[in-house]
Amino acid sequence: MLGTILFAIALLILSAFVSAGLTRFDRASLALGTTGSVIACLTGAIGALMALVRPEPSSFRGAWSMPVGEPHVAIDALSAFFLLCVFVVSGLAALYGSGYLPAYVGKRRLGPAVALFNVLIASMAGLVIARDGILFLIAWEVMSFASFFLVTFENEREDVRRAGMTYLIASQFGVVFLFVLFVLLGRSSGTYDFDHFAAVGGLANACFLLAVVGFGAKAGFWPFHIWLPEAHPAAPSHVSALMSGVMIKMGIYGLLRTLTFLGPPAAWWSTVLLLLGAASGLMGIVHALAQRDLKRRLAYSSVENIGLIALGIGLGLLGQSHGNAIVSFFGYSGALLHVLNHGLMKGLLFQGAGSVIHGTGTGSIESLGGLYRRMPTTAFSFLVGSIAICGLPPLNGFVGEWLIYVGAFRGAASLPATGAVSALVAIPVLALVGGLAAACFVGTFGTIFLGEPRMQLPRAHEAGIAMRGTMLIGSLLCVGIGLWPAGVLRLVMPAAALAGHIPVGLSDASGPLLAMSRVAFVLAFLIAALALLRSALLRRREVTQGVTWGCGYAAPSPRMQYTASSFAQPLLAPFAPIIRVRVHEDGPSGYFPARASYEEHIGDVAGEGFLIPGTRRVARALSQLRVIQQGRVQLYLVYIVVTLVALLLWQLMGAAE
Repeated sequence: MLGTILFAIALLILSAFVSAGLTRFDRASLALGTTGSVIACLTGAIGALMALVRPEPSSFRGAWSMPVGEPHVAIDALSAFFLLCVFVVSGLAALYGSGYLPAYVGKRRLGPAVALFNVLIASMAGLVIARDGILFLIAWEVMSFASFFLVTFENEREDVRRAGMTYLIASQFGVVFLFVLFVLLGRSSGTYDFDHFAAVGGLANACFLLAVVGFGAKAGFWPFHIWLPEAHPAAPSHVSALMSGVMIKMGIYGLLRTLTFLGPPAAWWSTVLLLLGAASGLMGIVHALAQRDLKRRLAYSSVENIGLIALGIGLGLLGQSHGNAIVSFFGYSGALLHVLNHGLMKGLLFQGAGSVIHGTGTGSIESLGGLYRRMPTTAFSFLVGSIAICGLPPLNGFVGEWLIYVGAFRGAASLPATGAVSALVAIPVLALVGGLAAACFVGTFGTIFLGEPRMQLPRAHEAGIAMRGTMLIGSLLCVGIGLWPAGVLRLVMPAAALAGHIPVGLSDASGPLLAMSRVAFVLAFLIAALALLRSALLRRREVTQGVTWGCGYAAPSPRMQYTASSFAQPLLAPFAPIIRVRVHEDGPSGYFPARASYEEHIGDVAGEGFLIPGTRRVARALSQLRVIQQGRVQLYLVYIVVTLVALLLWQLMGAAE
């Protein structure tokens, strides 16, 4: 199976070179790049699926050595599961991009963007199969820089340049911690080969914290999330779908892979991840409710879902630390299944957002309305994604969250007092986040697709066939996993067993999931039957349409509808101090008021409160080092010699030990 994955990566790189070479032929480069990426993703997905169905670890070691290691790649159950996520979501994003990017023909060169997109997919696949610390970091940096250039695709806009720099700084901030992590692991084992990594005691604790910060910055754990709401709105929509659906999950993969090096987990590790998950889930969905830009709302929703994944991993660690395999299984399985489900759901929602922006020219939720009639396929797909991401049955989002719920209840019932209290934390958090998510996406879908347009949209139109086809495929996958969760769980079980050191045959979730499938099929049948009955009853009747939210008025106007702000305001009131709402209100006065205005400015407590001010203080401190820049080549050579001598002494000291 490893050969199939390597072939897919090679095809991605080859198609990237071809696309980059056709810089003057935009449509040809787009067609060739898309064809290469779709074929490669299909091939890679089949290889990953076969590796999950018949898990047989395979590896390859290069014949030549790098200065600090050797090229070593391998595939196991954990790698295969994440490869499946990478190739499925990336293939859909590439297909969607083939219909999204032609709008830029004549405005900018598409060849570099298509090439970087394929390089990004290849780097993520290479990262997942890397078994050498140096090779892993190389793939990580290629992924970071390829995504940076894709984020800044429309670099003539100041907000896009600012978003790109924010993302680049956040990426390199995380990489610093990863460098230290791999240096510590490499020095303790004498090699950077993953097969020899092991850490216990204080070293394991330090490595765990470094992994949480380093990988958490990429995953979007709160408070390291500040790049997400900047980068996702700035990037093209198919890139946003890829970054939110897959790329941030590379942080989850890195964290899980690191946990396999660290031996039995300490009890407090689970507490750290449970608290991070609770904070990310709550802060993410509250900030999502407060957003008025569609893609920013979806970006904050990704922070929320990463929080749910962290809760699942925290429960897995909790069960592992107390020797409870059942709790560990449900936690890890729920987290991994939500990795796949969120990739499909959020990819579908970002594609729907791209179609809305493509068809109307705006992503402002406050300006939209009534698009269901003009964009029925987009509306249907966005509705499926919205129901799924709210965790409602019978769609896929419910399945992963249900497993995490069961793990929390099992932990509360069976673990010792300290562990039970930790497990109890997840239950109200899941309930509150789920309720706020439902309110968020009810408001989003209702404001955008129902009612009447809040502004003139004379040219609003449905997306092209490639974009619509991709959204329909994504919708079918969301429905399919929701209707057959037991089958998908079989793909997750080997990865969960590897992550949590759980007996492979352990699973008492299959029975309830099969029952869930039966209930889901019955529910789907009832919905279809009611739809057919309604159609039959209305066939011979005259059907008229009326204005939504007419409220009994003879001539209602769009201004009488709920807006995104008015819908969310009662829900956000308790969280106003957290989200830093600043209101500028000029209320109506007198019997016949001539004017009134209301304006909100939404902040981010993590960014505006301490991360951005802290970054500015660090920048001011580092500016003092400009004194070493004297402009003399001789002095710079001295710096290089001193650095090399220091590194040589450090290496000799390590060898002496």
